[in-house]
Amino acid sequence: MFNTHLYQLQNTVMSTIKILPATKADFKTLQEIGKKTFYETFSASNSDEVMQRYLNESFSEEKVKSELDNPQSLFYIAWDNQWPIGYLKLNRSEAQTELQENDSLEIERIYVLSDYQGKKVGQLLYDKAFEIAKENEKISIWLGVWEKNPKAIRFYEKNGFVPFSSHVFKMGDEEQTDIMMRKTIG
Repeated sequence: MFNTHLYQLQNTVMSTIKILPATKADFKTLQEIGKKTFYETFSASNSDEVMQRYLNESFSEEKVKSELDNPQSLFYIAWDNQWPIGYLKLNRSEAQTELQENDSLEIERIYVLSDYQGKKVGQLLYDKAFEIAKENEKISIWLGVWEKNPKAIRFYEKNGFVPFSSHVFKMGDEEQTDIMMRKTIG
């Protein structure tokens, strides 16, 4: 599982965080961060059986490698020295989970390990997404966020996102509601 040295870092002074593009060789890092952060965030609201099934399907080696192979999806990893502490997944055009708009960019994931939350890592990853959107001349960025995740909703509102719709996210047999939010780039 994830390198235990990472947890020893929580008591040290934060060094400069670097946001670097992920490569195909990083699939295991993305898989491990994805599983850990998803579990940390949503396990209290879902049964262990449903959670394990979701993690095994959504972060399987095959699925993560397939996502990395999609030229319309971009991944960036946040590094604290040599330790991966979070990642960003962006989708363009047909890789977008819903809207598939050519003039927008979807933030599908901003995942930060719990030990690094509140230390501006999520903001650095968001800033990278905004930079990519501007470089690609997109007119907006959009995302879906679980309605029962007020911390994430506040983060996106602070960054200028506003709700525009909602959609259903299935966890096992349960239907959960995601708020869809958008920020216009001007």
